[in-house]
Amino acid sequence: MKKTKILIVEDESIVALDIKRTLEKLDYEITNTAFDYQGAINSVLMNKPDLILMDVNLGKSKDGIETAKKIKSFDDIPIIFLTAFSDEETINRAIQTKPVSYLIKPFKRDELKSNIMLGLYKNRGLKEDFINNNLICIGEDYYFNNDENKLYYKSLPINLGSKEVLLLKILLESKGQIVSFADLESLIWGSCIISDSTLRTLIYRLRTKLEYKFIETIPYVGCRIC
Repeated sequence: MKKTKILIVEDESIVALDIKRTLEKLDYEITNTAFDYQGAINSVLMNKPDLILMDVNLGKSKDGIETAKKIKSFDDIPIIFLTAFSDEETINRAIQTKPVSYLIKPFKRDELKSNIMLGLYKNRGLKEDFINNNLICIGEDYYFNNDENKLYYKSLPINLGSKEVLLLKILLESKGQIVSFADLESLIWGSCIISDSTLRTLIYRLRTKLEYKFIETIPYVGCRIC
């Protein structure tokens, strides 16, 4: 059976070695021990782990939370924060990266093991649900669930307003074809009178959530998803 791969990001070498020995006794594979921001990024790119144990205080200009944000920007790897900090400000910053757990040092071996198992289970369950859903591929890891009216980047949900959902569905149904501005106004707002900027603003908001990709606007005519 393939072992679960874990990356340890910890700036104190003695602590990192202790965690490494503990995880190896629990039959996990350690991909690497990184000591700072750049080391962690490089390690993820070179040998993608299944889970990351991330110390908050890395003793450098960029801490573990900033490191986690960067990793999450290009790969959705579950992260468990390990830290001696339990103040509200640090916890709130960490929460923004959506970690699977937040362990306060010192922690027990059983506590570490249970948190790793829970983190892997949560992530595996999310990916299985994501794969099994009825998805429309937009491109470059963007997907739309037509049944649930949800947009995803990889397995991460992107919040859409009701009008944004409707606009996206209309464009996807006519993928590759230009839908006129007049038709969009009629399909989205019906007989309601809207200002000239209302539709333009709606298209702009949806484009930003797709990182300005996929939606092409033809001036004075309409737009389409390529």
